[in-house]
Amino acid sequence: MTDGEGRAHGASTTRLDPAAHAWMTAPETRAVLAALVASDAGGGAPSVRFVGGCVRDALAGLPVSDVDLATDLEPPEVMRRLEAAGLRAVPTGLDHGTVTAVANHRPFEITTLRRDVETDGRRAVVAYTHDWREDAQRRDFTFNALSAEPDGTLHDYFGGLADLAAGRVRFVGDADLRIREDVLRILRFCRFHARFGRGAPEGADFEACIARRDLLPQLSAERVHHEFTKLLAGDAPIATLEAMIARGLLAHWLPEAAETDPLARLIQREAGAGRRDWLRRLAVLIQPNADGLGPGAAKAARAVARRLKLSNQETKRLEGLADPAHRFAPTADAAAQREALYRLGADRCWDLALLGAARAEAAGGDAAAWEALMAEARAWEPVDLPVSGADALAAGLAPGPAVGAALAVVERWWIEQGFAPDRRACLARLERTIEAGAG
Repeated sequence: MTDGEGRAHGASTTRLDPAAHAWMTAPETRAVLAALVASDAGGGAPSVRFVGGCVRDALAGLPVSDVDLATDLEPPEVMRRLEAAGLRAVPTGLDHGTVTAVANHRPFEITTLRRDVETDGRRAVVAYTHDWREDAQRRDFTFNALSAEPDGTLHDYFGGLADLAAGRVRFVGDADLRIREDVLRILRFCRFHARFGRGAPEGADFEACIARRDLLPQLSAERVHHEFTKLLAGDAPIATLEAMIARGLLAHWLPEAAETDPLARLIQREAGAGRRDWLRRLAVLIQPNADGLGPGAAKAARAVARRLKLSNQETKRLEGLADPAHRFAPTADAAAQREALYRLGADRCWDLALLGAARAEAAGGDAAAWEALMAEARAWEPVDLPVSGADALAAGLAPGPAVGAALAVVERWWIEQGFAPDRRACLARLERTIEAGAG
């Protein structure tokens, strides 16, 4: 139950200082809050709070990106007040009471207080409420149920502050029930443990996840992709991933994952370079050993991509890391390495060298040769063939396949010469190629 000021009886409260958190006092935030509590909007004074990740992350000392709000106003009234204040109101999830306000191009998700009426393991039917504790009770984990008023007054109904401080992920209420309401919470438990937990996940709530792992195949690939890639992109996912692999939580979606040491080495090297990449991490997780790279690895990468519903661009890149069209490895000669840099680009070659270094190190080998290739990729300056199709046409070729064929001959010669020939030399080579009847 709540009192007349919207504070919950029995909830432990403290304060989140707005002066220390710019997102709470930013002009866009103030504009949205002012619109929702506008005194001339009619009716009684509404209740509005910051909820979810912004409160949790601020308390954890992490940057806040998305600012979400909850209110006892119903969606039509939320939209009316926003529009009356000159703000854009987007009905992004009216079935679940969600409206997105846009202030100075910044989105704010605003959700009406609600309670679950019916769930089926994937989605819920909700009803609106004026009870903040009831709304908090439907959230998954205790530290995600925290809320803060605009003045910073913090509401903690289920011990989320203590759990956050202890590095403990704990379900709100009965863990098994919450998992059966939405099976994705198994993966969310793991993702949040990787971010906020300490060491490997354990305890009754994790065991509840293990007990319901047979439900994971019913999840859509899109939802799995969203959660798993966030987990993989985290600062320290290794201990969590090892537990997930050992306890069968990845068996359906990612059976290829078995060994994490190469991934751990990769993450260490990424940190030193300041270049984190979840897809690169996925590549080494599904193929930890260099011995299996090649066409077979590319086929396996495509299978993973289908399972996780990766985009076409992501799929192509994952395949390219498993079986690159041009080898960039210590065993390739200098000319082949230069061609790989030219064909694949410095970023892709750096990825390949980084993966090679991580795999070599995990296998107890010497990563120095791979590190040299990483340095070569960083130093690479892109080059362009000095002649084009227009030059081939000007030299007398008719439009068509012959143009590409002639340019390919010149390009091959130019690459073999170490990209040294200038435009004049390349034009002369193009003319000789045409005269010789290439293409």
